Amino acid sequence: MPRMSRRTLLRSIAAGGAAVSVPGLLSACTSSDAAGGNVSNVGKKLAPWPTYRPAAGPTPDLAPTSAGVQAGFTAYPSNLTSSVARTPGDGSTIKVMSVTFGTPPKSEAGNQYWKAVEKALGVKIEYTVIPTDDYQAKMATVMAQDSGSLPDIINMFSGFVLPREAQFVQARAEDLTPYLSGDAVRAYPNLAGIPAQAWHDMGRISGRIYGIPLERPVPGSTLWINQGEFTAAGMQDGWTSNDFTAVAKKATSGKKYALGSAKGSDFNYNVHSAAHNVPQGWAVDAKGAFHAGYADERFKAAVAYQAQLRKSGYYHPDSTSLSTSDAYTLMLNGTIGSLQNGFGNYTAVYPDSKGLLTPAPALPYSVDGTPGGIVAARRSFGYTILKKAGKERIQLLLRVLDYLAAPFGTKEYELTHYGVEGVHFTRGKDGSPLPTKLGQVENITNLPFRYLAEGPQVLFLPGFPDATKALHAWQQKVVPVAIRDASYGLQSATFNSQGTTLKADMDDTITSVIAGREPLSALDGAISKWRSGGGDRMADEYAKEHASNT
Repeated sequence: MPRMSRRTLLRSIAAGGAAVSVPGLLSACTSSDAAGGNVSNVGKKLAPWPTYRPAAGPTPDLAPTSAGVQAGFTAYPSNLTSSVARTPGDGSTIKVMSVTFGTPPKSEAGNQYWKAVEKALGVKIEYTVIPTDDYQAKMATVMAQDSGSLPDIINMFSGFVLPREAQFVQARAEDLTPYLSGDAVRAYPNLAGIPAQAWHDMGRISGRIYGIPLERPVPGSTLWINQGEFTAAGMQDGWTSNDFTAVAKKATSGKKYALGSAKGSDFNYNVHSAAHNVPQGWAVDAKGAFHAGYADERFKAAVAYQAQLRKSGYYHPDSTSLSTSDAYTLMLNGTIGSLQNGFGNYTAVYPDSKGLLTPAPALPYSVDGTPGGIVAARRSFGYTILKKAGKERIQLLLRVLDYLAAPFGTKEYELTHYGVEGVHFTRGKDGSPLPTKLGQVENITNLPFRYLAEGPQVLFLPGFPDATKALHAWQQKVVPVAIRDASYGLQSATFNSQGTTLKADMDDTITSVIAGREPLSALDGAISKWRSGGGDRMADEYAKEHASNT
């Protein structure tokens, strides 16, 4: 049985992104000076979004589409360009803070990658990295501080809902509207190259722009499969829910299971609900009314379908208790044939699977003759805010972030993502950066500048050109049927205060029903409790926000 290194696991989790679970709420500062008041956009003058201007870069081998299919590169660009005209910093010290999926970085004094990025940026960086397990507790402490004690740059991670997060941002962060709204963003060309949908899904607060989004592609939660096993079991394009069941049956035998899941994933509920065309969170109708996925008749059908898969023995028996790392290891060693993770996990799962299996993202199956959908990710994987400061200081910080947001195919991107050639990476036969032993320790995972700012995501996997082609072809099929949560980018006071707790209660019931601990009828009581506990209020608040944003 192959063992997965901690570095491999962390790379997988960080790349997956959208599969990160959301723990329960924590207590946070709610004093009047930090509360920030009303953050709704209803009745407010809305700041224009930054004017999108794609940054110059190499021509992709596989073209993107306006619908959201990513640009694909089957080889590393041979001629890198520069996207920043001058060193952005002034030699001063800036304090930054972000979540991390990696191990704690070596100190700045002994970290050549850290020093190289500092030199390029022209600033001294004091970096506080917060492991995901500690993020909520740390942010509670940070949110309780006075404005002067805050780091200059803070990553607000989308994997968690922080109580009164928008109020904190409005009260303590710089309003970036004057610097980024409309054509003002032209002063920061790489920030102008962030796709519009990322800004939309980040959202405004009281009509103003307070952050810079971390753009992500359209596909979200994805069912990663052992392609060889599923093909041998009868998987084919255009399969139905009955076909999926038949494949799962054939791919399960002895101590091998077609389906696996990790604790907190509700037996891969996201993937199956999307195949059943259940609204992913919220849908909005032509009249502007919001409807929750839980209240959709297809919701019960999806849960019932999964319950039957579980009852038939096609899921690994420990699917409610496996950690992400254990489930991932079981997929790599062939014990389970599939696992839900974020689409971005492709950057880890292909290298990790080399010599073991050929991974692939599954196509959605159809249900009762209706083609299935996929989960559309929030296009903003968190956002970055700046501590309030004078105009010159804010402009300096924005120049630093503009450098970090350099697009793929630039010298700036190569430095931040791969380090220094000959120190952190060498080049393969196709010119692709290959990490050295030092590069496996000093890198953007352990010192995650990507969670402060990053350019548009592209499809690229060094040494796996065929995988890039396959992923691009897959996106062409599934992006048109991606189901987007209509609440993205909208404010809801009830969701901010109670949404995570309410969702956790529903997830518990979903898991219990699929596991066979409760009957399908238990969903009725859970839905009623969710609606009366805040779901109906959220629907009303989102509808008002939506009306004010259109």
